[in-house]
Amino acid sequence: MAPTRELAMQITTEIKKFGKYTGIRVATVYGGQGMGLQLDALDRGVEIVVATPGRLIDHLKRGSIELGDVTHIVLDEADTMLDMGFVDDIQFILDLAPEERVMSLFSATMPTEILRLAEEYLKNPKQFLLDADDLSGEGIDQAYLVIKDRDKMKYLIDFIKPLKGQIIVFCSTKYRTRDVAKYLHQEKFDAVAIEGDMSQSRREQSMGKFRSGKVDILVATDVASRGIDVPRVELVVNYDVPNQEMAYFHRIGRTARAGAKGRAITLVSYSSVGDWNLIKRQIKVPLTDLNKEMGIEISIPDPLKRQVPSRRYGGSQSRSGYSRGSRSGGYGRSGGYGGSSRGDARDDRSGGRKKYGDRGGRNSYGGRSRW
Repeated sequence: MAPTRELAMQITTEIKKFGKYTGIRVATVYGGQGMGLQLDALDRGVEIVVATPGRLIDHLKRGSIELGDVTHIVLDEADTMLDMGFVDDIQFILDLAPEERVMSLFSATMPTEILRLAEEYLKNPKQFLLDADDLSGEGIDQAYLVIKDRDKMKYLIDFIKPLKGQIIVFCSTKYRTRDVAKYLHQEKFDAVAIEGDMSQSRREQSMGKFRSGKVDILVATDVASRGIDVPRVELVVNYDVPNQEMAYFHRIGRTARAGAKGRAITLVSYSSVGDWNLIKRQIKVPLTDLNKEMGIEISIPDPLKRQVPSRRYGGSQSRSGYSRGSRSGGYGRSGGYGGSSRGDARDDRSGGRKKYGDRGGRNSYGGRSRW
């Protein structure tokens, strides 16, 4: 089980690669797609079903999927499913599955409800924990620039125009995502957007174009930051500062895949400096201060300088409810449980994107920068 349709499809793609010569068949079931295609795949017989919880329950209720012969259950991105309100659905599904099964649970954080779920449904599980210090984004060149919010688009274009690789731009809201993608289109960049209100077919179309390299830039909300593996991403831009520390690491983790090099730039508006300072404390590798490197002054109004946001891990919608500083419930850990249980801007190889060309790394705001 996976929390989002995109992640479910990504998992299916990888399973098919591993099972190509084994005869293993897989079906993907998720909301937003008609039942017909899914029923046809299930009728042909499969060994593995990759599902989002809600659609899996739909199939269980109509009898098109039965769990009596299931031997393995995997919960991927369990904390995301928690935040999305899937805990009751997961418990419903697990209660229908055989008690003699192997179950694995993977989660970037281990809030109280995830630990409770593990305690209830896993018997003597083996725990594999990645310490918070390992979530620093090592191998990724990370930089930040503090600017006025209205200036972000100018700097975004300045950073992306010399690049030849693929780029992901993360925004915090679906409205901002649409606006940024629309503006990039107007500036003749090949860009597609993914956000929650898009139909499933449009989301699949956008992701397909980006994966295949038909477009250079993906503008997305955090729906694309968890588990999506696109190997050629050269740069990740946080157009907005994420609202929680772990989201930052998930976002920048879309670059530097499989040992490749990558870069990440965070555009910090004056009103987000407090949030960014909290995230910076978790980053254990050197950060490039682009304000210093590019000679850009910061002029933050006094009220904003005093702004210290109230933060809780898991975000404002989190159900975990553990506060900053507490290490109970697996704060800052990534790990898993496993056990027997119950167009116009295409690359110009001579000098960056055709519209702008390569200007030798010089930005238009008074400084020279490798960024």
